[in-house]
Amino acid sequence: MEKKSVEGKSDPNDPLYPIAILKDELKTEEIQQRLNAVRRLSTIAKALGTERTRNELIPFLTETVDDEDEVLVVLAEELGNFVEYVGGKEHAHVLLQPLETLSTTEETGVREKAVESLCKCVEAITPKNFVTHFVPLIKRLSTGELFSSRTSACGLFAVAYLKVDDDVKKELRALYSNLCYDVVPMVKRAAASNLKKLAKVIEKDVLVSEIIPLFVHLAKDENDSVRLLAVENCVTIAEIQGKENDTSNQILNIILECAADTTWKVRYMVAEQFCKLCEVLGTEVTKKSLMPAFVKLLKDTEAEVRTAASSKITGVAKHIGYELTATNFLPCIKELVSDESQHVRAALATDVMGLAPLFGKEKTIDHLLDIFLQLLKDEIPEIRLSIISKLDEVNKVIGHQLLSQHLLPALVELAEDRQWRVRLAIIEFIPLLAKQLGVEFFDEKLGNLCMTWLGDCVYSIREAAANNLKRLTEVFGVEWAQQNIIPKVLSLHENSNYLYRMTTLFSISVLSSVVGTKIVNESMLPIVVKMANDPVPNIRFNVCKTLAVLLPTLNNSIVQSIVKPTLTKMLEEDTDRDVRYFAAVSYTHLTLPTKRI
Repeated sequence: MEKKSVEGKSDPNDPLYPIAILKDELKTEEIQQRLNAVRRLSTIAKALGTERTRNELIPFLTETVDDEDEVLVVLAEELGNFVEYVGGKEHAHVLLQPLETLSTTEETGVREKAVESLCKCVEAITPKNFVTHFVPLIKRLSTGELFSSRTSACGLFAVAYLKVDDDVKKELRALYSNLCYDVVPMVKRAAASNLKKLAKVIEKDVLVSEIIPLFVHLAKDENDSVRLLAVENCVTIAEIQGKENDTSNQILNIILECAADTTWKVRYMVAEQFCKLCEVLGTEVTKKSLMPAFVKLLKDTEAEVRTAASSKITGVAKHIGYELTATNFLPCIKELVSDESQHVRAALATDVMGLAPLFGKEKTIDHLLDIFLQLLKDEIPEIRLSIISKLDEVNKVIGHQLLSQHLLPALVELAEDRQWRVRLAIIEFIPLLAKQLGVEFFDEKLGNLCMTWLGDCVYSIREAAANNLKRLTEVFGVEWAQQNIIPKVLSLHENSNYLYRMTTLFSISVLSSVVGTKIVNESMLPIVVKMANDPVPNIRFNVCKTLAVLLPTLNNSIVQSIVKPTLTKMLEEDTDRDVRYFAAVSYTHLTLPTKRI
């Protein structure tokens, strides 16, 4: 059935047909259909050609910027990639009008995408068209009656500044200053947010004389959503100005004021950026002025602030050294270990292990081990997990003997933790610990533990336990494995619990690649063949899989005399269709002598 558009254009050969179809689709009630239509704008533009796109499509889109926000976001994004479809750089300015309209909408997402696309267009516009079209656009937006218009304008100054002469630069700075003093908090927030971008492109003398006063003004704004942006601006301006300059004291004073702000969100932002602040202001300023502020943040009444500060302790400590860290931070850390907020303790657990290299062996033992141990016994699994995952950092400092002496009992306890992810973390740490402890100590303290995991109720733990045995074999050697691991693994094939029997097969598959042909032929293969008669179908089809894995380690005579008859029997006689299927799959590997798997 022939489709007729609302405009009455139904002929695909009609020159207005693409526009007519687009109009129809944009008028439908289905939002998904309208979204699809907007996403196909580039296809329509190609069909129209550059001239008709400029003269017909762009004006149409400018007139129809009245839709759901979701559609307008996509439209704003598409227009940012439309330069080639309107004829390249010479005609890129025609995209400014619809994007200007979009940048004044109330929805933040639409405005942000429109500003992003305007910035893309700026890079393509010719210098002549930039002065003629883009500079007036900034002026219109900056002085518009709608707050949304002035908010969007803030994001355009940085990309425009380097493309204009001194007179226009002065005019742009005056407009930006007005935006910083706007009565609407959202406009001031946008000005504060984009100030760091403008600071990076502006002349240094102008930065000091005009931009820094604006920065100070915004940092003291009555609205906390504006003040909290001052912290990031501090970092940017300090990076530009360097550590030795007249503005350092102004920046420092702003930071200290923000660190003591009555609103916790502002203090949180200071804590979040503290390491960067230490870096840009230097060691001396950090020791003298920033460190006391950081101690207050660690003791803040709000958990969110303490959480942010706790995750920055090691980073700040590197700037002040051991003595000041031990004197000023250690008392706070001892309180944070038992903080009522689990988020604070979790942040501390992810960071505090990094202090060990700074403290050194003796001081770590004296001051930090008890803290690590307390976190290792925390009731929250994620906190215990954080400590476990970074034990190697402490091991490098104090050595395996002291580590095992102080922390091993807690690790053994965690090996049976009710949270399987904690058990998994312990398993993954075992090979590293084994390498450090040595074979005798390992056999005495951890050997039985590694075998216990093979029967865990969680598959991921059993899988990790089998892989753990392989890694231990690589650490201690095949002879050790033959004496301590393999007999215990193989004995599980007679266990009444089928999970243990399944683990036997999985362990054999994993270990076969590291124990050598002799052990596979003499010890492992007979057990696998025996398990082909297991009453549980899952065991039997895993026998098929295991035989396929073992093939590369077996010589041809054994394959023909043992493996092939076993698979043939299972393929022909087994009553379970899954077993027969996997037997058939494994049987096909017998015909691939160069690469059977």
